[in-house]
Amino acid sequence: MSLLVTGSIGIDTVTTPFGVSENCLGGSAVYFSMAASFFSPVRFIGAVGADCPFNLAEIFAGREVDLAGLEVRDHSKTFRWKGSYHDTMNEAITDNVELNVLAEAPPVVPDEFKDSKFLFLANTAPALQLELLEQVDDPVFVAADTMNCWIQGHRDELKQLLEKINCLVLNEDEARMLADESNLIKAGQSILGMGPTVAIIKKGESGSLVCNSDGENFILPAFPATQVKDPTGAGDSFAGGLMGYMAQAGLTDFESLKTAVAYGTVLASFTISDFSLEGLTAIKKEDIEKRFETLRKLTQF
Repeated sequence: MSLLVTGSIGIDTVTTPFGVSENCLGGSAVYFSMAASFFSPVRFIGAVGADCPFNLAEIFAGREVDLAGLEVRDHSKTFRWKGSYHDTMNEAITDNVELNVLAEAPPVVPDEFKDSKFLFLANTAPALQLELLEQVDDPVFVAADTMNCWIQGHRDELKQLLEKINCLVLNEDEARMLADESNLIKAGQSILGMGPTVAIIKKGESGSLVCNSDGENFILPAFPATQVKDPTGAGDSFAGGLMGYMAQAGLTDFESLKTAVAYGTVLASFTISDFSLEGLTAIKKEDIEKRFETLRKLTQF
């Protein structure tokens, strides 16, 4: 089924113990689309300024990523993020951020995209996520990402969004903050009470927790990666693998969701192995399947 993503395209500068990557390609929609394209065609919605140095048509060459929803705004500047990681690299430190085009009105969803059945609203202001969601006619499964600043400063708009989506993806600190609950199982249940039928709580190197409104839970460890150079984009790649598999299968049941989470986990493990998109562009589908089977064997007993 058709898969639509809306999110950021960024110019990133990232510093980790393994080096510095200056003015590299980043952004939630970019990482998501690269990961999802291993499974499903992707419809891409996003905006950049005239200063964007990247040709996304070349970046996604050979992949089924439809860029009809990409807007290049002549009088705007592209989103920029500068961040760093230290020691265990479990947390990104934002050293500088320039919202630029992300502070403007969201892109318009092209008419040919409005029949999309699977929709991922990558991290941005909840009001903008709502505005984009309202442009899609009748989606089957809608997932959204969020972050602490929206939970703290835009809770009312976020709660409106939660009433209209099927799945919320967030990290463990954000889940605790949103639910005002330290226990993650209880936090997941609280989030489900706000509207979604599925909550996916990412726990970094400890894996992820999935809860649904039928009372089912699923816990999966992270893939035991031996090389971690840059964690940037891991969460968006996780979401891309997750939603790409679900769109390919056309299924939203809990068993399919568990498989989708495993694929998301595998895609994230490739992303963190190198800077920017290098970890994803260096692999083929058979590499994903091999690592997926390894993860399956590791979690069987």
